[in-house]
Formats: sequence, structure tokens, C-alpha cells
Amino acid sequence: MSNRVVLAYSGGLDTSVAIPYLGEMLDADVVAVSLDLGQGGEDMESVRQRALDCGAVESVVVDAKDEFAEEYCLPTIKANGMYQGEYPLVSAISRPLIVKHLVEAAQEHGGTHVAHGCTGKGNDQVRFEVGFLNQDPDLEIVAPARDFAWTRDKAIEFAEGKDLPIEQSAASPFSIDQNVWGRAVETGFLEDLWNPPTKDLYAYTEDPALGNAPDEVIISFESGKPVAIDGRKVTVLEAIEELNRRAGAQGIGRLDMVEDRLVGIKSREVYEAPGAITLITAHKALEDVTVERELARYKRLIDARWSEEVYDGLWFGPLKRSLDAFIESTQEHVTGDIRMELHAGKATVNGRRSNHSLYDFNLATYDTGDTFDQTLAKGFVRLHGLSSQIANKRDREAGAQK
Repeated sequence: MSNRVVLAYSGGLDTSVAIPYLGEMLDADVVAVSLDLGQGGEDMESVRQRALDCGAVESVVVDAKDEFAEEYCLPTIKANGMYQGEYPLVSAISRPLIVKHLVEAAQEHGGTHVAHGCTGKGNDQVRFEVGFLNQDPDLEIVAPARDFAWTRDKAIEFAEGKDLPIEQSAASPFSIDQNVWGRAVETGFLEDLWNPPTKDLYAYTEDPALGNAPDEVIISFESGKPVAIDGRKVTVLEAIEELNRRAGAQGIGRLDMVEDRLVGIKSREVYEAPGAITLITAHKALEDVTVERELARYKRLIDARWSEEVYDGLWFGPLKRSLDAFIESTQEHVTGDIRMELHAGKATVNGRRSNHSLYDFNLATYDTGDTFDQTLAKGFVRLHGLSSQIANKRDREAGAQK
């Protein structure tokens, strides 16, 4: 065979079916590449073996957990990355890392094509393919579910006909993507916006109504990076994992939202991201203390734009790189501790301390010892409102003349 396809392999129905299907359609060998991003669940060796059992000539598993945490989750923390102010970019930040390793595998194994299991309705096709085009435009791209109108029922029928070693049926309608940063669930009965999520939908979080005792945690940051929990030094991965466990036990990080997909449709998604939501909440609180007002105001705009770039699959784009540089420059003084209470679905900040704090007690206090000169305020207020005062005077006079 002259063609060799490097496939982003998850171990699920769509990508398992893709192995023999791509082999037949393209007369190609298929190399399956799977990344361990801390998604938990099935053992990665089982995933590797399933790819071989489905017909892959090579099956590569990459332990990318620390790389994902340090190079993808950490920038998301520093950017307070939340698309539409809610979605913590669970899937969006994993795709460029998968792209990176697929391109490397293609170069190592003589790949002529790269493939993914995305449909034509979603954002991930864009994230994968724009990434491929940015990293190695000579690779041909193929997407079986989209390019060959590959529906779920056809995939199940094909799998049964080939006796592929997968457990999937039409009775399991959800599409699930997960990693250490969070879990995304869509399709099935969730496509009716009136249907509430059922309890069995969740895996990373407990029901917040269970009444578990409150859990107090102190998260320490250095230049925007979480470095300790309750005084114990941790890596970024360890911080996410511990807070997934502790915040997840309190039902923190459940999201049910309708988001604006890049392709132009609205989609209902249910997310679980206990560690992500807790870390971003803490990071924001520390920025409130350590980042100067005008810089903080502008950074909020940049954070939102950064999140849109990442959501839209432009991780490797020049604007995103420039935004990264700006965001990194704002983190110099984001060092200190945030105390939070994790309870009943909420991560509530109740303590802040930093040697880089811009909070001045003597300026802020209303008690004896106040050093704020209130006599300056009267003139400030008059000057601050002067331009709008003049404009309103003009509009009143114009209205009176009509």
C-alpha cells in the first residue's frame, strides 16, 4: 500500500470503525495514535490493543498528561479561559496537542494522510484541520464521519458486520469527550433543550445536593501558576487532579449551556470541570488583588478574545501567540494565596493574601487611620462627569428647540 493514514484514535465507536473503513476506502495502512490526557476510565493499553484488533498496523499511545497540564491547561488558567464566560475550553485545548502528536507520528511512520472522527457539524473538525494545515500542510486530511456521510447507525452496522471489538449500541446515544481538564457530553435526549440532565450523565462530580461537609482549601500561585495546595507543593497536573477530586465531591463545575458553535449553529452541551472552574475562580480572585485597574480591565477583554481564538481552532495562529505574550506579561505579580470554601456546588473565595497586593488597608478603611484625602474627590467627580454633562446639556437644548 502506498498510503498510510495516521488516525487520532479515541478507542470509541467512530474511530474504531474508521480503521478498517479507511483501509478499504483509501487502500491504506492505518496507524492509530492515542493520547493519555488524564481522561481516566479505560486502561490505555486496552485502547492500544483495540486499535490493533480493529486492523491498525501500528498503535501508539502517548502519555501526555503533564504536557497537557503545563502547556495547555496552565495558559488557560492564566487567561481565565472561558468561552462565552462559561465553557472552560475542555475539548478545545486538547485538540492542538493531539494535532502536534499526530503530525509527529506521521513524520515518524511515513504518514501520507491524517484523519479524525469529527462530523461536519462540530468545532473539532476545524480545530484538527486548521492545526494540521498549520503544522504540516503536505499531509492529506480525511474525516470519515464527514467526508463519507458516516452516520452513527451506519457505524454501528459496519462494526457489527466486521465483528469489531467495541461495545457500542444505538441505546448509548451520548457523545462524550473527556480529559483531566473536564468532561463534555452532548447529543441524545440533550438535543431537546427542555430535557434536564439526568443524574447518570455525570461522572466527575457528585450531586451538589448530597450535603457533603464543606471543604476549605488554600491554593497558592506563583506568577499565575498554581504551585501548592494547602501548603503542599504540587505540579499543575497534581493541582488539577486534586481539585477534580475535592471540588468534584462538592458538585462544583457542572455546566448546562447552549453555545454558539463556530459553524454557525447553536448546540446544547453539558460539562463537568471541577478542577478547572476552581482554579480559574481562584486565579481571577488573585488577579483582582495584584493586577492594576486599567491593566485588569484590558486583560478581561484579552481573556475573552483568547478564549474565542482557542475555541475557534486558532491555537497556532499569530493573534493567539501575541495574546499569549500579553497575558504572560500580566502574570508577573500574580503570586499569593487564595482560600476557598468548596461546598454545595460552589467554590467561594473567602481569603486572599499576597506580597504583591495592591490593596492598601489604610486607603480602603472607613475607620480611624484612613489616609484617603476625601477633599480631592469633589473636584475629581466634577471633572470625571464634565464631558457627559456638556453633551446632555446640548441634547436638552436641542430637544427644547424641536
